[in-house]
Amino acid sequence: MSKPHPPQGPLRKLILLLASNAGLGYAPVASGTFGSLAGIPFFYYLSCFGWPLQLLTFLAVLFLSFWTADEAGKIYGEADDGRIVIDELVGYLATVLFLPFSWPTALIGFFWFRLFDIIKPPPANWFDREMKNGIGVTLDDLVAGIYAAVALRLCLAILS
Repeated sequence: MSKPHPPQGPLRKLILLLASNAGLGYAPVASGTFGSLAGIPFFYYLSCFGWPLQLLTFLAVLFLSFWTADEAGKIYGEADDGRIVIDELVGYLATVLFLPFSWPTALIGFFWFRLFDIIKPPPANWFDREMKNGIGVTLDDLVAGIYAAVALRLCLAILS
């Protein structure tokens, strides 16, 4: 049985555009940090919605990330290629989901998400190590985002 070929043509371009957060994943250094930056304007617009639409949008981005990260991994020949950063968008959005936008919230959330994404506490490290597909690529960042969400909310409680 032969392996399916990666998508070609316009679909390939769309997958790479989405997986790289409109090219941020092609940054020559710290592509994950640059890819996470896409979350800040997304957070700004997402915070304008009521919680049901925020949740629906987040879930749509989550499932889009599963698919695009998986397809981009096939295109690049590596499941968690550094140019794939849509998972960072998911993790950052998990960090700030349901919060009102403010620059302090956006930046403190960015700090906490990047920290937890780098240190990968359990079970994030398990997903990163054991699930070499789009779901695993995304879930380690989702877990980091959940840790970051807790840390962010503690910081906001202390600062208020």
